[in-house]
Amino acid sequence: MIKIISTIEDMRNAADSWRRDCRRIAFVPTMGFLHEGHLSLIRIARKAADILVASIFVNPSQFGPGEDFETYPRNLQRDLDLCGQENVDLVFTPATGELYPEGYETYVKLERLPNHLCGLSRPVFFTGVATVVMKLFHIVRPHVAVFGEKDYQQLLIVKRMALDLNIDIEIVGAPIVREPDGLAMSSRNAYLTTTQRPAALTLYRSLLLAKEMVAKGVREVVQILGEARRLIETQPETDIDYLTICDPQTLTDLDRVDQPALMALAVRVGKTRLIDNMMLMTHTGAAGSE
Repeated sequence: MIKIISTIEDMRNAADSWRRDCRRIAFVPTMGFLHEGHLSLIRIARKAADILVASIFVNPSQFGPGEDFETYPRNLQRDLDLCGQENVDLVFTPATGELYPEGYETYVKLERLPNHLCGLSRPVFFTGVATVVMKLFHIVRPHVAVFGEKDYQQLLIVKRMALDLNIDIEIVGAPIVREPDGLAMSSRNAYLTTTQRPAALTLYRSLLLAKEMVAKGVREVVQILGEARRLIETQPETDIDYLTICDPQTLTDLDRVDQPALMALAVRVGKTRLIDNMMLMTHTGAAGSE
């Protein structure tokens, strides 16, 4: 039967007990409103360890002014039911005051990786992500943690933080899971109206277009992004936040696709901000898959 814990003390006691028994702990941090993308992370984690812990916590420190913290979709009972179906051993569900008590003032900030992609329009986002992930790592004490590649920049930042701060946790990236029409799975997809769906699909379609262009020998980034932008802007209610082809390790922009390259984009469809990405060229020099 799934166990639910809401306090740091109880979570640490459970983790310490498992570690004393030489049990390997896997961890999947989430903000809840689980979908098949989350469940794919949970299944990967389930195979990687003896004990599987998931957290459900909508982290206020990664939301900026005017963002959707208050309206972010939540359904704890459904999340717990799904975790139970996937054989999660424990779900950690701390209250905001448990992780950020009165007087809290310590945050984790990276110097370079956040200064690209989502970090440009969401300046507090990755400080909030790095801080809460660090706190959860200390509390849950996992041996391995699984993050989705849809949030590619987040995965890169967590890996960098673990490396820089000598965190003895294996960080695993999991492939993007898509809905049948190709839309990358996201809790925020619930915001989309039926009429906005074609506009949302232009993110994936633009990635496929770019991948096809690279496969046909097009190398100039300005040409590839120009075609992708035109495709997205054919649909109403689309507002491009960023659209870029970059180095998959440093996130610095590329002028040509002559090396492993990541295409990443964020687009507002109505009031809903969606992100997606795809590798255009792998280390073998061929057009790759996401």
